[in-house]
Amino acid sequence: MRPRSILLILTVTATVCSSSLARSHSPSEHSPSESSEASGSIPGLGFNEPADAVTEIASLRRTVRLLPNDPDYRLQLAGALLRVGDLDAAVEECRAAITLQPDDGNAHLQLGLMLMAKQEWRAAASALGEAIRLEPNLPHAHYSLGSVQYSLGNVTAAVQSYRRTLELRPLFPDAHYRLALLLRVAGRTREAVQHLETAAAGGVPQARLFLGNAYQTGQGVEKNLGLAIFWWMQAADLGQQTASDSLSKVRRQALSFESTKQRRMEWQSALQIYRNTLWNDFPDISRPNEPQSLGKVLLEQNRAEDAVPILLKECFALSEEAHAELATLYETGWDQYLKPFDKNILTCFQTTSADGFTPAKKILTRIYAKGLGLDTDIPKAKALLKGLPKQDTQSLLDELGFH
Repeated sequence: MRPRSILLILTVTATVCSSSLARSHSPSEHSPSESSEASGSIPGLGFNEPADAVTEIASLRRTVRLLPNDPDYRLQLAGALLRVGDLDAAVEECRAAITLQPDDGNAHLQLGLMLMAKQEWRAAASALGEAIRLEPNLPHAHYSLGSVQYSLGNVTAAVQSYRRTLELRPLFPDAHYRLALLLRVAGRTREAVQHLETAAAGGVPQARLFLGNAYQTGQGVEKNLGLAIFWWMQAADLGQQTASDSLSKVRRQALSFESTKQRRMEWQSALQIYRNTLWNDFPDISRPNEPQSLGKVLLEQNRAEDAVPILLKECFALSEEAHAELATLYETGWDQYLKPFDKNILTCFQTTSADGFTPAKKILTRIYAKGLGLDTDIPKAKALLKGLPKQDTQSLLDELGFH
């Protein structure tokens, strides 16, 4: 099965489950003798554990056999079959429910979503269209129809569907993101960026990545490398790997003498601008005239919950002050807030060291040589010394007792 099919199945499963459970009754209402087994209840504990999918399907099959003309149970069974990946059987049960209750817009919506998972785009468009005819204000139906129309190559209709979705749900971040992608294809970059900003603020990782790209290239917005880094950092926080790769490239270009001097200065300035923007979230702290680590200031104010995350952001943005503070915290921890040898701090050092940042290499050399939080690795420590300035190398050799 192709990756897109798997993703569609997972999305459809979540939607169908929430929809059918909200409107349906329990199979145990009509099969009391089997209620404990069907619901997965544990006698004597006073609460129910969710039944596994196979048990649930078996229970619903028995209920449907007893009440074949109840559309709600047919939809519940369709959802359960979907969760085990039996799309064909799920579609048949959904169609059976529609035959019993043809004016149920949500049933048509569920059928459309299942047909999307099967990539039967025209059939899905028909089912979603019927859902909208019956219930014109279903935002999910319009949103899904936008995806189907795009898959059918009808970009204009897809844009209209996403716009209608946003009329019904103005704060739906994923609809803003999908609309932005189509507007970019149509060359309407300024409008696309507006929707990307809403989607990025709403937490869509890909929107944050593309917004960073837009600020890097100046497409649809005024070019701003500091904001490019800001949005890539935001995307990386949500696990967006391409954004992490972009940040690594930034650090390398800011540090490497293979880059032109102008390029190095551009990215070094952009990283400083990003570090400066972190202060915006702390209006209660007076901003110094000279560049200073915000994380260090927060440390001095004993604001542990804020200090460590900010120090990590500054660390990834090549702050030497932040590296020094985190190096101490890595070894000592901080009361109940942070245990010694924190893996997130170590990862930050490893990342910036790999990108060529000398302070990180020096810190990692000590960590590997002394076995701080991990097994001692002298060869790795000595390898990190290569390429360091001679003065730094000698002082580390003396401290660590190397010859």
